[in-house]
Amino acid sequence: MSTTIPTSLYDLTADQLADQLAAWGQPAFHAKQIRRWLYQQFVAHIDEMTDLSKTLRAQLSAHYALGRLIPVAEHFSSDGWTRKWLLRLPDGSEIETVLMEYDGIRRTACISSQAGCAMDCAFCATGQMGFVRNLRAGEIIEQVLWVARAMRHQSAVDRLSNVVFMGMGEPFANYNNVLEAIRRLTEPQSAGGFGLGARRITVSTVGIVPGIRRFAEEALQVNLAISLHAANDELRNQLVPLNKRYPLKDLALATREYIRKTNRRVSFEWALIDGVNDTVEQARLLVKFIRSIHDPQQEGRNMIHVNMIPLNPTAGYAGRATDRERARHFSAILAEAGIPNTIRVRRGIDIHAGCGQLKAAVSPDGEPAAMA
Repeated sequence: MSTTIPTSLYDLTADQLADQLAAWGQPAFHAKQIRRWLYQQFVAHIDEMTDLSKTLRAQLSAHYALGRLIPVAEHFSSDGWTRKWLLRLPDGSEIETVLMEYDGIRRTACISSQAGCAMDCAFCATGQMGFVRNLRAGEIIEQVLWVARAMRHQSAVDRLSNVVFMGMGEPFANYNNVLEAIRRLTEPQSAGGFGLGARRITVSTVGIVPGIRRFAEEALQVNLAISLHAANDELRNQLVPLNKRYPLKDLALATREYIRKTNRRVSFEWALIDGVNDTVEQARLLVKFIRSIHDPQQEGRNMIHVNMIPLNPTAGYAGRATDRERARHFSAILAEAGIPNTIRVRRGIDIHAGCGQLKAAVSPDGEPAAMA
């Protein structure tokens, strides 16, 4: 049975927090103090804000929640670099959040924008579980700070370096809350914000064309990734059903417009599935598709990069990952056509933390639900 979601301090913008303090007759300078506790110290309880008066802390506690994320399960991958949390919200909705470390330098939080997902991509565990609800901006932010707090407990010197909206859900189907979370996360530390650079954030969409066009108008330096997975409509309709609504010709046009308006590179994500989309035909169609996006005004610049990763297993899809040789052959065809590309290393597969594997489900013993 669901319950009303409490309002969190993380739901408040800087202006809303200032207005609330003014309504209580509290000095305005307390707003920056509170924001520093929230976004820089990552406190889990309001009483930890020790430079605030007991009266103000009591007012905050009486009206707002802090730390709505309830840990259900935490898992460490045998790869030594990946950590995943299953988190429950007060209304019973569950989400998963992942920390991925790379070479001890880059530390990336993979966060969710929705509980579940309505996009129904064939090979994605989140799509297989269906849609539950959109997350509030505060709930999105809390995931980032949850990871940052966990890293601080692990090491005083480790810092979160990147955030990717590649967890559960379609970010552009929850556009306003995602944008608000991004704006809050990129507020400078001098103003009490988290201070993450916009270029260290990536938003991944399965191709919601109006969302791409709207995103192009935001004047942000945030990175855009598009989950493509097929270069002809017939196959993409099967793998990414949203393609029936926004076919490849529309996606190509929106991508071209995005690059022209933002002057920023776009990444295409491609899950390599054995015998399905790892063929020579698909590689050549992908080359043709990318060339259709090419803007003569960007002559000599590579504005598209293809990120490939062998398919991660999920219970609801029988496809298998491409083997190394076929992946290299696919990559070589793109490279010969002058298209930059990378075959990514799979991470966290043993704890179902890889791309397309996130699903809010645990078995009675607290372990991730069994995967076929």
